[in-house]
Amino acid sequence: MDVSIAEAKNRLPELIRAVEGGEQVVITRHGKPVAQIAPPPAERSRVQLGSMRDRIKLYPGWDDPIDLERFLEGDS
Repeated sequence: MDVSIAEAKNRLPELIRAVEGGEQVVITRHGKPVAQIAPPPAERSRVQLGSMRDRIKLYPGWDDPIDLERFLEGDS
């Protein structure tokens, strides 16, 4: 279904119901498509804080200052 921006503004709840029913809605400006309303992806992953706990090890000295001269020479 194609609708103008003004029409989409006035009929947004109806257009959302159409998308929920499986229809795609294309929003146009002067007859040219500029946006599309479509259903969301089937599954969205949720961010889980702390999921890397105990999987990352920081060894002693990991944050020691770096000697710039040695760094530029390529020594480790």
